[in-house]
Amino acid sequence: MRAWLERVWYGDGAGGAWLLPLAALFGVVVRLRRDAFRAGWLASAHPGRPVVVIGNLTVGGSGKTPLTVWLATALAGRGLKVGIVSRGHGGRAIGPVAVTAASEPALVGDEPVLLARRTTARVVVARDRLAAARELAAEVDVILADDGLQHYRLARDLEIVVVDGRRRFGNGRLLPAGPLREPVWRAREAGAVVANGGAAAAGELAMTLAADAVVALAGGERRPLGSFRGRQVHAVAGIGDPGRFFETLEAAGVKPIPHPLPDHARMTAADVTFGDSLPVLMTEKDAVKCRSFPAGRLHYLEVSAGFGPRDAEDLLARVLACIPPS
Repeated sequence: MRAWLERVWYGDGAGGAWLLPLAALFGVVVRLRRDAFRAGWLASAHPGRPVVVIGNLTVGGSGKTPLTVWLATALAGRGLKVGIVSRGHGGRAIGPVAVTAASEPALVGDEPVLLARRTTARVVVARDRLAAARELAAEVDVILADDGLQHYRLARDLEIVVVDGRRRFGNGRLLPAGPLREPVWRAREAGAVVANGGAAAAGELAMTLAADAVVALAGGERRPLGSFRGRQVHAVAGIGDPGRFFETLEAAGVKPIPHPLPDHARMTAADVTFGDSLPVLMTEKDAVKCRSFPAGRLHYLEVSAGFGPRDAEDLLARVLACIPPS
């Protein structure tokens, strides 16, 4: 079903016309919900510290978490105390729950653990992101909401919409006939639109993801991705767009045997055991769920977001404009 939907949404897959009435109904619900918050019939509230929401319009991954890492690091470099709130997808916590690098992904989700590992920010997860933000408000200067664009209960000072620069908005239709959680025009209301890879459209800021290093789960040894050039590896990816991970490996001359998993999949040792001696490369988001597994051949690819100097300065200036001087 997932593969068929991917073809309908992003390729030339046929047979999705029967989903259009459902998409129309979904669109009505989306619009009514948004109008209800705007009219005050549903309550939103501000936690008392500047809130920057980083989200997307489509289902699945678009690069939100790497951008959150980049932004948290850049703001911390300016001497600001940064907090991050997340829904904690894949975790069972209702929250608010503070997250550290040692937290259990099955409780708090995989991406929050990654954020705690890669930044100095205080990370809190909760199904109610307003509650998470209030938990942070007394201790930070700014709050980043990872994947919170449609969580209107949390009032925000700036919205950053991340677009997959390669797949864009697919067929431009709402769920389930297309990949959109909100109409494309919604991006025009954001304070910034960031295109991850591909060609940035007019007015968008161009972001790229760089494969920094391959890290061994056992011992943490770091080596260049190029050291696997010409080698066959098992490639495991439980992310929104596993194909992007496999293509990154192929572009570096690696020969991946693809093993796609659902986004935020609860992994077991069987998911990374293949009965041979080939190395296993996975995404960093998957790796946080594999710390207790036999790790002799397990590695993860560490990636980082990057911008050209002008776009980096532009994006940071838009965020800093929301933060009053101390």
